[in-house]
Amino acid sequence: MAAQFGRRLRKGATTTAVAAVAVAALSASGAPGTPLVSGSGDPQSTGTTPPPDDGAATGNSPYYTELPPLITPDKPGTSTNLPVTGSAESGIPASILAAYKKAEQSLASSDAACRLPWQLLAAIGKVESGHARGGRVDANGTTFSPILGPVLDGRGFALIKDTDNGAYDGDATHDRAVGPMQFIPSTWATWGQDGNGDGRKDPNNIYDAALAAGHYLCAGSRDLSIATDLDRAVLSYNHSDAYLRTVRSWFEYYKRGTHEIPDGTGVVPPGLGGTDARPGSPSPSPSPSGSAEPGPKPSPAPSKPGGGTTTGPTPEPTPTPTPTPTPSQTLAGVENAGTGTLTATAGDTFAERIKVRARNSLGGPLARVSVTFTIAGDTDAAFDGGKKAVTLLTTADGTVTAPVLKAGEKTGKFTVRAIATGRSLPPVTYGATVTARRADAIARTDDKALTAAPGAEFADTVEVKATYKDAVADGVAVTATMITDAAEPAENDKGPYFKDADGKTVRTLTNLRTGADGTLKLPKIYADGTAGTYKLRLTTEGGAVIVIELEVEAPPAPETSPAPDASQSPEPPAA
Repeated sequence: MAAQFGRRLRKGATTTAVAAVAVAALSASGAPGTPLVSGSGDPQSTGTTPPPDDGAATGNSPYYTELPPLITPDKPGTSTNLPVTGSAESGIPASILAAYKKAEQSLASSDAACRLPWQLLAAIGKVESGHARGGRVDANGTTFSPILGPVLDGRGFALIKDTDNGAYDGDATHDRAVGPMQFIPSTWATWGQDGNGDGRKDPNNIYDAALAAGHYLCAGSRDLSIATDLDRAVLSYNHSDAYLRTVRSWFEYYKRGTHEIPDGTGVVPPGLGGTDARPGSPSPSPSPSGSAEPGPKPSPAPSKPGGGTTTGPTPEPTPTPTPTPTPSQTLAGVENAGTGTLTATAGDTFAERIKVRARNSLGGPLARVSVTFTIAGDTDAAFDGGKKAVTLLTTADGTVTAPVLKAGEKTGKFTVRAIATGRSLPPVTYGATVTARRADAIARTDDKALTAAPGAEFADTVEVKATYKDAVADGVAVTATMITDAAEPAENDKGPYFKDADGKTVRTLTNLRTGADGTLKLPKIYADGTAGTYKLRLTTEGGAVIVIELEVEAPPAPETSPAPDASQSPEPPAA
């Protein structure tokens, strides 16, 4: 029979008595115990607990303490070609098994020295989530509903304040372990992987989670073919001697051979049935009795499905029924709740607020649904407070409104997505556009004549002010061009000019912008040697235009002596 004590252990509160019960259960059942003796080259438990590494991947959250069946596969060594037959209890759902093996192959390429066996991932996946609730995943490997550990609020479990604003676990106050491999959000932020190549790192996806777990277990210079390194890796995942023993029991079991079963047909661990999260409180601890052996019972305990035999007929235990949510309580999806066009000028606030509605299976509103709004794309736009993602709960009418969205200085398009937090449901996607700052009028701030002598610089500076709907237009792009006086003006090749940073002559300036008061002072203007009247055109983003005259004065004519008057010529000399 598959030995089982309690149903889960409370991490952080595991006592010596509980550990003793674990050892007794392993010994009494005949299941693989500790130390684990394996084939040549396999790691063997050292019997001692190495010092812990950094914080546990799961936040030391609870796990399932069910042990392998007594009758183990008679296939020593590592199995590669597994039969598609056998009991659901000892088998591994197809997608889950594929994810474990794919992670092993990936690590064999990226970190061959680690020697990660897929059976170790399988053992951890078994005790953390029962292989994603018995393989209840979609075609991409994502769980149909989130697998969440209890709230880590310090009451019976570790105290871990929120690190992800509820983006993964739907809790903006405290963290919870997430997904089939039960990562806490802060650990996922560091170790999360895209194992199925869909461009996302989703802790609720078994391919992503298994690959992340592999990387985590291989951290540093660990060689998992060495017993101490393997023990250290498992304890870094959840620092408990009893956890190590349980994982090693399943590890040894899977190394002796297992088989593939269809997705969704695996045994769901006690208390994990239905669509809700993992149980939020630990099972009662075994009462101390002074002996690890159970007292006499009127009849033998029933065997687990796929386990060993008992003496005499034993009825199957009646499973505890799992409450099934009614259609009015079941989230069917989120939808747009009337959000209009999202457009704003750079630096301004979007007038429209993003609003979504959560609906149940009957099409009605569903309250207290966690919705995460995320800004995606090449933009510096952000929600109020500079946040790129926020998580909020729907109200009684099923709606929730995102915070005010503010445009940055970067123009262009971006996307805002609203999704039911941690659910495998389609998101609601909104397109948003940030347009450049605009001006509908531009004028000089004075009316001084702009003149210069040939080859000299203009004494007065050109200053203009831009407005939009009679208000100051700050930060507006302006282009200045010396133009010809033709029916269709073009850049002039003579007359007044500007100088660039290298002192070279240019007659067009771009990337000019008005200041906070809407004004713009142009750089110095120089005159070449050609006299005449010239034109300077300024255009703004938004279409405002002004044309200014520049006068290069002709030099004055040189003074000459008057010609002599013939009528007043001197008299000829006397004879």
